[in-house]
Amino acid sequence: MGQFGIGQPMTRKEDQRFITGKGRYTDDIDLPGQAHGFVLRAPFAHADFTITDISAAQAAPGVLAVLTGADIAADGLGDIPCRVPIKNRDGSGSVMPPYPLLAQGTVRHGGDAVAFIVAETVEQAQDAAELIEVDYKDLPAIADTGGAMAPGAAQVWPQAKNNVCFDWEMGNGALAEENAAKAHHITRVRLVNNRLVVNSMEARVALGTYDADNDSYELYTTSQGSHTLRGLLAENIFKVAPEKIRVVTPDVGGGFGMKLFLYREHGLVMYAARKVGRPVRWVSSRSEGFVSDTQGRDHVTDAALAMDKDGNFLALQVHITANLGAYLSNYATFVPTMAGSNMYQGLYKTPAVHVHVHGVFTNTVPVDAYRGAGRPEAAYLVERLVDKAAREIGLSPDEIRRRNFIPPEAMPYSTALGDVYDSGEFTAHMEKAMGNADWAGIDARKAEARKRGKLRGIGMSTYVEACGGGSDETARVTVNEDGTATVLIGTQSNGQGHETAYAQIVSEHLGLPLEQITVKQGDTAEIATGRGTGGSRSVPVGGAALDGASAQLKEKAQKLAAHLLEAAEADIEYDDAVFTIAGTD
Repeated sequence: MGQFGIGQPMTRKEDQRFITGKGRYTDDIDLPGQAHGFVLRAPFAHADFTITDISAAQAAPGVLAVLTGADIAADGLGDIPCRVPIKNRDGSGSVMPPYPLLAQGTVRHGGDAVAFIVAETVEQAQDAAELIEVDYKDLPAIADTGGAMAPGAAQVWPQAKNNVCFDWEMGNGALAEENAAKAHHITRVRLVNNRLVVNSMEARVALGTYDADNDSYELYTTSQGSHTLRGLLAENIFKVAPEKIRVVTPDVGGGFGMKLFLYREHGLVMYAARKVGRPVRWVSSRSEGFVSDTQGRDHVTDAALAMDKDGNFLALQVHITANLGAYLSNYATFVPTMAGSNMYQGLYKTPAVHVHVHGVFTNTVPVDAYRGAGRPEAAYLVERLVDKAAREIGLSPDEIRRRNFIPPEAMPYSTALGDVYDSGEFTAHMEKAMGNADWAGIDARKAEARKRGKLRGIGMSTYVEACGGGSDETARVTVNEDGTATVLIGTQSNGQGHETAYAQIVSEHLGLPLEQITVKQGDTAEIATGRGTGGSRSVPVGGAALDGASAQLKEKAQKLAAHLLEAAEADIEYDDAVFTIAGTD
């Protein structure tokens, strides 16, 4: 392993430009003649509305365009799609309502987009927005996740009876019910996994252009995958060939899932650029992000853990009411269902697990993937339930786990939810952690803390995650004439240090120092394909692709070296970025 190889400790390659102010984020990009956009947002959670007059706004100083839902419909722009239709338990499909770039006739959450104003400055656009006359007719609203399906609850979409988007399940419900019926004890919990508002260091930004001569678009935006956005914009919004759209994502200041998705403002700045003949920029304010960025979690969960008289788990039954918000974001239906439901097995040999999920609409901001996307919710529930079960039946937290962990001799182990665990010594790991934490000495530490007027506690939880998978990824490595290397890869760093990690993989194979390796991401014009970053997949999947590409490049170079040196390929050695004939200089 070389000095710069995989896993070697070093200063991150990208940090020098970040800490010296030389990063290039979307808001650093200024295009000649650019105008500024502002979104007029609804002050009601649910209301029918009519835009009665835009003439004053159109005539306001600096205003170039006032765009409404009627314009969007007239020009045939499509809706933001949900990419994961869910099958209900009865085999029917989920309810997939429209998600237009601007609301048309009804607003369904506070901050819903009503109009897009384009002006010479953002201040002029904001002033003009106040001149738009909108007649709102307030409607009943529902924001409570647990009450969304209750009789008499306000209906978000008429086609979604009782606000149900889908009714989905995983596991063997009949077996879980049968095992629960013969249980000696059942522990129950009801948990609220509260909604989270994402607040990334860099707010969302979008800058769109349109080339009338070539009927093509460009979008500069902060994202977690420019290729994904290009595909959605081409297929679903503008209905053009993908090569008609270029999406560029430069440096990104945090995302954690929220920047994966196609947002209204992406399409709006591109559409507005076409209408006014100039680039159009939109920058989210912090308060605007609270009502326009996708949010996370928001589940109400009821669960029951059935045990025999010795505390051995017999069945786990989970029912989740998952809030999807007013509209379906790109992966909204996937997150509370397939994203993490297999993790309700945990590390335990529970023979029957049944997960039942109702996805519901409410008059709130759309919910989608955020920081683990369904997996932390599962671990949180399982470990809370196991701890409560231990208290109820008089076992210690470690003993109940010791009795129910999948033992090493059972590996490979097929779980009740269809996964195979290939290895694991869970009891040994737990006991090592307890030793490191001085679990046995906690009583003395509690007593000492109490003397100082303090309270001290200790707890444990276990976690196994299904991540790092998903779609394939592509990577390309080129060695240039000056001996440097260039990496093109379809993932997108959001601050995780991809440039360093990827450069180390290339260095491992080619022996080049990191400063001679350039990593490029985010430009669909330069990088042919890509799947983006999400689900902890960049190094496991993107890195694996890059590892393969680097190995293939080295193999190809060795063949060329053998030819140029007029030697057998087997006699060629490679060290310190130099090919030599074995035994010679």
